[in-house]
Amino acid sequence: MYASALLDQRLLTRARRAIDRALRALPPTQHHHVWTLALRLAGLPGCPAETAVRVLRRCYLQFDPAHAEELVAFLVTASRFREAAEQLAVAIDDDGFRSAKGTTKRQLLLDLCEILTKHPDDDVAGMPGIYNKARDVFEAGAAAAATVKDFGLVFESYLHFEHAVVAAELDDAIQEEKSGSVIRGCWLADKDDADLNMARLERLLERRPEMLNSVRLRQNPHDVQAWHERVKIFKNDPGRQAAAYAEAVRTVDPMKATGKPHTLWLAFAKMYEGRGMLDSAREVFRRATQVSFKSADDLADVWCERAEMELRHQNHEAAIELLRQATSEDADMMESHGTVESACAVHERIHDLGLATPLLVLSDAALLRQHSRFEDAFRVYERGVRSFKHPHADPIWAAYLAAFVERYGKTKPERVRYLFEDAVRQTPPEAKKAVFLRHAKFEEEFGLATRAMKVYEGATGAVPVRDKLAVYDAYVARAAALFSVAKTREVYHRAIAGGGLTDDNARVMCVRFADLETGLGEIHRARALYVYASGFSDPGAHPDFWRRWNEFEVVYGDESTFRDMLRLKRTMATAACTGVQAAETGAVKRPCAGQQVEGCGTLQTECKRMRVGVAL
Repeated sequence: MYASALLDQRLLTRARRAIDRALRALPPTQHHHVWTLALRLAGLPGCPAETAVRVLRRCYLQFDPAHAEELVAFLVTASRFREAAEQLAVAIDDDGFRSAKGTTKRQLLLDLCEILTKHPDDDVAGMPGIYNKARDVFEAGAAAAATVKDFGLVFESYLHFEHAVVAAELDDAIQEEKSGSVIRGCWLADKDDADLNMARLERLLERRPEMLNSVRLRQNPHDVQAWHERVKIFKNDPGRQAAAYAEAVRTVDPMKATGKPHTLWLAFAKMYEGRGMLDSAREVFRRATQVSFKSADDLADVWCERAEMELRHQNHEAAIELLRQATSEDADMMESHGTVESACAVHERIHDLGLATPLLVLSDAALLRQHSRFEDAFRVYERGVRSFKHPHADPIWAAYLAAFVERYGKTKPERVRYLFEDAVRQTPPEAKKAVFLRHAKFEEEFGLATRAMKVYEGATGAVPVRDKLAVYDAYVARAAALFSVAKTREVYHRAIAGGGLTDDNARVMCVRFADLETGLGEIHRARALYVYASGFSDPGAHPDFWRRWNEFEVVYGDESTFRDMLRLKRTMATAACTGVQAAETGAVKRPCAGQQVEGCGTLQTECKRMRVGVAL
């Protein structure tokens, strides 16, 4: 209360002495009450700057170091930049420092850099140590940056700092030249230091690609392309190139790699070969052949490049020996003259070496099936479809599914269905059609017709657009053979109304649907399908469609329906012409080609799906 009364009366000296006596008299557990008054004293307008600094230094550096940023902020407002930089450097160096505001070391680093770059001339005689500390902190910040954005911020500050240092030196040199005197004992007056700092700036600019590449590798140490780019950075330094390659092949995990990890080994070996160090190149190749690459093709490339290097240097016997070693043993010979176990052992070894081919997988499985080792054969098939991708896996899947259906189609249909589902999941869209058709055939032979229809239905939504018409053809054919006309109509309706067909394919399905209805005597239904299909059939581009409709009306129509067809044909031709002109001028969008309502402006893709429900 006494100190507060003195502060209220602005009796600063008496208040300061009272606070000092209180700190000496009270136990440390009560000092926080006194320091609140001391900070109030330091913040009063009439308090001398030196007194305020001493109060804040005692409070924030001795009593509560976590608030050191408050002292730094006051020092900056008091233009005591050198001391502010020193306090920030101490906080950054202190591993135990934890900011009360939650400020990170990186932010403290940026604050230090800002002070040094904005005030490089303040108290220069005492700044060299701070400048070196700033460089250390910049280097640490660049080395710890986790993203390109963070690195950009740190590097730009670093570059600005070095520019400021060089600029300050140049300004001092100009001032010395004008005054005709030399400032002795000042570090900025030393020409060697000036040259050194200019060299630092140039070196920093040269190192930027390497530092940026390090950021990319910290984000993904298994990025093959980033490692290749790192090697290119050291193109004029063979030692660092070799070190970069060695670090790359040691760091990149082939199972996690982005890109082709074997290309690092090949480039490493070629670098040694290009410098005439064949023994080192051979050692790199030898180690590469022991790596477990994700793809068998990658390992095959390593063996081939290894043999080709020997051929380039006229070592033909060595190349032949390498190829023999790569293929281990003659599998065909073992199949012909050895036992099943020995042949399987050879196949297994080739698989382990990563040299298996789809043909080898099929041969191995066929051999096991011949000796009634069906489960072993299925394991070989399974390993094959996991090892190869489309299109190399397609023949393996075909053989696998055929053998599995033959073995378990009658006794274990659920297991077969699970295998078909697995095949569909692993097969890319462009190869799904064949799997779906095999699955549907299996359901027809060993399951239920309704299951087969569900398979066809699933296929129509899973295969790409180019295969949809073929799938719908099979779907319609099997629906007609296994079910009633109602089911066939349902499939046709699904195909043309929302089956994802192109206009050309939808037109084909409409004509076939119309033929079906005509055969059943449903002339009105057939005519409605022709009307519907006309909405996306330009007479100039699709004369066959209009010829078919003309023949239909000649046989089943009358004067009124024939006249309606001709009127609609003229409307379509006019709409097509209008659409071409509009496309050339860019004035309007093409209206619905099958419009029958005056003033209809609905786009073709919208109207076509809308009319099918009315037409049918």
